Amino acid sequence: QATNLSDVYPRIAEALVAHCRSGTDVLYAVPGSPMVAERTVELLQADPRVTTVIQPALSFLDLAWARLGVDPLASGVRLVDGQRFASEAAGQHGPLLVAQCDTQQVLSDIKLSIDDWPSEPVVVLQRLGLPDEQITALNWADLDRVIVADHLTSLFIPVLGVPVGRELLRFEELVADLRRRCPWDSTQTHGSLRRHLLEESYEVLDVLDRLGGAEGEPAETDIEDLEEELGDLLFQVFLHAAMAAEAGWFTVADVARGVYDKLVRRHPHLYGDATATDPASLSSTWEAIKAAEKAEKAARAANQPSAASMSPFANIPTALPALAYAAKLYSKAIKLDLRPDFSRTADPTDGVDIEGPGAEGVGAALFATVCSSVRAGIDPEEALRDVARAFRAARELPA
Repeated sequence: QATNLSDVYPRIAEALVAHCRSGTDVLYAVPGSPMVAERTVELLQADPRVTTVIQPALSFLDLAWARLGVDPLASGVRLVDGQRFASEAAGQHGPLLVAQCDTQQVLSDIKLSIDDWPSEPVVVLQRLGLPDEQITALNWADLDRVIVADHLTSLFIPVLGVPVGRELLRFEELVADLRRRCPWDSTQTHGSLRRHLLEESYEVLDVLDRLGGAEGEPAETDIEDLEEELGDLLFQVFLHAAMAAEAGWFTVADVARGVYDKLVRRHPHLYGDATATDPASLSSTWEAIKAAEKAEKAARAANQPSAASMSPFANIPTALPALAYAAKLYSKAIKLDLRPDFSRTADPTDGVDIEGPGAEGVGAALFATVCSSVRAGIDPEEALRDVARAFRAARELPA
């Protein structure tokens, strides 16, 4: 009668207490030991309205060790709750016995909370000691696909190759708390954070420039700066995801899952049956997959067409720096054969009024230069940045 077991347990305890308070002794039987993973027993023991007497019984743990052939003391097995796997198993490398894996959602959450699935199978233990007892070894990818979970389902994880992302979980919880209680964070919107997202991105790029220009091993301070700036950028990502979750749009887990699936989909030469032998074939496959994704997205949005979605340049962010924006526009125009006339001639400035009045002439000349750089395979943003950096270095006074 409840949506989850967390709500069921107090109801059970309250019903038992009501029977006892009517003057009736109650015998309450639970599967296995009443002292192992039985939340209702904990509630009854803590309730001052009743006196609880515990009768020892065989635990599912004893059956699990026997079926697995594992000495938990010698192996150092840790028992964790599947409902709280992400936090309780954080930082652990195994072995773990995971109890309370009662639904497919719990199995799915456990699978997705591990950054890198171990090659060693996970063992699913179900209904130990009953006639329909079942023990199954599965690959991690099949954990929530093959098994039908019930309230007598547990997992044995021999080893975790990479610890669970505890820090990301703690970070998500912190950002949610800041959104609830901090006067600044709680009032931010997607629009108000645009400037901060841009600034943090540029600060990351600034550190990357220092690392790229370093001779030999980069300075320890530059490495520390990169870690810090990536953290600041990550905060912006989590803030936007937190606001989306508040609006009921999606969560940061959906963001991670979405980009994970997209990267797998766009690398069929690694995760599918496609073959690629050189960067050119990779680029061709990548563009074909993106085109298919765009067509599918357009089909979904057919009932809500907009000017932006109909544009051939719809996927190019208008907030890009001007040089990068112009370069992406021109690159897209080349692919779609939508180039301006001057780009077809030997001189990319032909047909462009670079002597025009003020900003218009300067903008036209800059755009023509961008077109030339794109045709030459040169990133105009990086090219101008390199020259500006050299200009600055030549004019700075020695320390």
